[in-house]
Amino acid sequence: MTLAAFLAVAFLHLMAAISPGPAVLMAARTGVTEGLRTGFFLACGIGAGGVVWALAALFGLNLVFEAAPRLLWSLKIAGGLYLIWMAVRMWREARTPLDLSAGAAARPPRSRLSAFRLGLTTQLANPKPAVLFSAIFVGTVPQGTPIWVYGALLAVVFLNETVWNTLVARVFSFEPTRTGYIGLKTLVDRAFGGMLALLGLKIAAT
Repeated sequence: MTLAAFLAVAFLHLMAAISPGPAVLMAARTGVTEGLRTGFFLACGIGAGGVVWALAALFGLNLVFEAAPRLLWSLKIAGGLYLIWMAVRMWREARTPLDLSAGAAARPPRSRLSAFRLGLTTQLANPKPAVLFSAIFVGTVPQGTPIWVYGALLAVVFLNETVWNTLVARVFSFEPTRTGYIGLKTLVDRAFGGMLALLGLKIAAT
C-alpha cells in the first residue's frame, strides 16, 4: 500500500467522521450537558466503535451483507430503533430542570465507563460505516498488505473519530454555550431528540 493511498484513506475517513450523524450529535449534547471530560470518554467510545466497523470491513463483512442482505437490513432496523429509543428519552426528559451554574446542585456527569459505553453503542447502532469502509478499502488496500499497515489504518480511524468528537464536545462545553442551554433546555433537548430520531429513521429506511 502506497503512502498516497494510505493518506487518501485517512482523509476520506476524516471527512466521513466530520459529517453530521448520530455520533457527532451525541458528542455535542454530551459536551453541553456534562462537559469536556465526559465528552472525551464518549469520543473514545465512538472511536472504538469506528475501529470495530473498520475491522469488520477488513474481514469482508460487506461480502456477507451482499450474500445475506437481510442481515444488513436487520442491523439497520435494530440500530435505527436504538437511536429512536434514545431520541424518545431525550424528548421525554426535555422538561426536567437542569442547573449547570456554579455551585448549583446538578446531576453529576456519568462515569468514564458509562460515557465510553454510550459512545460505543451510538457508533455501533449505525452499520453504514462498515459498508463505507468496505468501499474505501477495496480500492486502496491490496492483498498482502503488512499487518502493521492494518494496525496503522485502525489507529487513524480511532484518532479521527476520537479527536473530532472531542473537539465537538469541547466547543459545546464552553460556558456561554452551556449557560444558553440552561435557558433553552426544553427546546434544545427536543431539537437534539428530533434530529436523532430522524437519523434513526434514515438509517433504518435506507
